Parts: sequence; structure tokens; C-alpha cells
Amino acid sequence: MQSTTVFCSFLLFSFLALQFSPPCAAASQPNPVLDMTGKIVRQGIDYYIKPIRQDLGLGLNLASVGNHTCPLSVVQKEPYDGGTPVTFFPVNPKKGVIREWTDMNVEFPKGYSFVEALDACPGYSFVWTLDGYKPLSSETHYVVNGGVKGNPGRDTIKNWFKVAKSGEGYRFVFCPSVCEYCEVICKNVGIVVEDGQRRLALTDDPLELKFERV
Repeated sequence: MQSTTVFCSFLLFSFLALQFSPPCAAASQPNPVLDMTGKIVRQGIDYYIKPIRQDLGLGLNLASVGNHTCPLSVVQKEPYDGGTPVTFFPVNPKKGVIREWTDMNVEFPKGYSFVEALDACPGYSFVWTLDGYKPLSSETHYVVNGGVKGNPGRDTIKNWFKVAKSGEGYRFVFCPSVCEYCEVICKNVGIVVEDGQRRLALTDDPLELKFERV
């Protein structure tokens, strides 16, 4: 019985390691993320997030859900709404290239209209983060605004996301590597429907997507 339990635990660990770890490639660094035209996705440039299945909604934006008004949730809009683009900032800003399985911040550029966000959450940033992040909690962790850009480490661990290859496109993953001794959650970023809003949250099923340069 004990040997069976150990074997099952090993299989589970191996599965998680494969799903949330970069491929063991001979290359010295991970592959660059590519946009819809095959060009490299770069730091500081605006990109629209387009799901592979467009019948499940299109662009991303900020919205209040229920009585929760501040911070605002990152939500997926209805079909045919392009949403608001995002900008990526890798953990090493000198590189400039966004690579698979590499920590980065995701931010809604301030040049776009966020009237609701500015009124509801004055002083909040548009950097993605997790609401009420607790590594050992079984509660759903939602993606919201109000994160901190840069300064990788224990205090900013909930602000770091990664991009991984998935099917015909990519997926967002939360599995930060900016703190070697911190206990972290490793999950895909998917969609959870709440109060009629399609909220981004940590889930088992990823939202498969692609990037279109503005």
C-alpha cells in the first residue's frame, strides 16, 4: 500500500513538473513568443489578446464584478469586442524579448480609456496581479489590477506570469520563479464565469490565445 502511494505521488509530481516547467531543450534560452504574423513579441509594445476560439469571447478589459469594485477584475469581453491591449515587461528588462516560461509583468497601457478603473480605484496600477494570493488556499485566485511592476522577489511574487506554448497558440501560466525559497501555486490562467462576467483566474483549463500587435 505504501509503495503504491509513493508511486502515485511520483506520477503526480512528474505530471505537474512537465506541465509547468520549460521543455528540456538544448538551447541556452527559451524560445521567443511569436505574434500572429510570426514576429517576436517584445517588451513595451501593445498587443491584443485574441483567444483561439473566438466564439468564447475576444479581448480583455477591466470590470467590477458584483459588489467587488476595487481592485477591478480582468475580464474577457463579449464576442466582436477587441478589448484593450496589454504590454509585457520581462523579469530582465535589458533583454527586451518575451520568451516562453520566463517571468514577466502584464500591464494594460495607461494610454487607453479606463474611466471606470480611474474612478473606482484611484491610485491603482493597471499591472496584473492575483487577488488575495495564498499559496496553500483552495479558493479561486482571480486576476485583477493593482500589481507592482518589476522588483522581482518575495514581496512581488503574485505579480509575475509566464507564457507557454499551448495547442495552436499560447497560454498564460502563473508559476513564478522570482523567489527560489517561496512556496507558489502553479496553474494555468483560464476563465471563471461569475455574476455574468468571464473573469480571468487560476484554473486547470487554460485560455488558449494568440497575440496581435496593435
